[in-house]
Amino acid sequence: MSFLNTLAIAMGSSWVSGINLYAAVATLGLLGRFAGLKLPGDLGVLTRWWIIGAALCLYTIEFIADKIPVVDSAWDAVHTFIRVPAGAVLAAGAFGDFDKGVQVLAFLVGGSLAFSSHGTKASARVAINTSPEPASNIAASVAEDFVAVGAVILAWAYPALVIVLVLAGVVVSMLIVSRIVRYVRSLRASVRKVCGF
Repeated sequence: MSFLNTLAIAMGSSWVSGINLYAAVATLGLLGRFAGLKLPGDLGVLTRWWIIGAALCLYTIEFIADKIPVVDSAWDAVHTFIRVPAGAVLAAGAFGDFDKGVQVLAFLVGGSLAFSSHGTKASARVAINTSPEPASNIAASVAEDFVAVGAVILAWAYPALVIVLVLAGVVVSMLIVSRIVRYVRSLRASVRKVCGF
């Protein structure tokens, strides 16, 4: 596998893990097992049937949890400690055939990419979850699933494109997270004022 393909899979899967880790792992495993994708480095382990099965089961749970606003926010809070390290591990694993220094760098960059996408997703979902109607929450959840699966497939089919998309995603994250945080703070202040806290 070329360096560009390895880089695309490392960046794509680590960034996507911040959005939906289980969809990313299941998609990589399924592509590797059934579509002929030779996963780079140490990621070949994802093609084992029990890893694919576990990822699909966890994805199913997340699919349901994502549609319930309070559960979704709690799920995202807990997954801060799962998605970010997993993104780092996926990136480092993709470079498993490279020098240890490259693997450490991939680990750091992969964790940062996962943190960027997870922070944006979690912040946006907190804002969306405050909406009284369920349609926006469900639409956001389904869109996240499409992004997760689509980005992994793009990393395989169009590696240069996914690298550009991930970099664009990081820039967008930096631009919108501060706005989302300000919105959530003002909402919290309004709630405190109304409740007299």
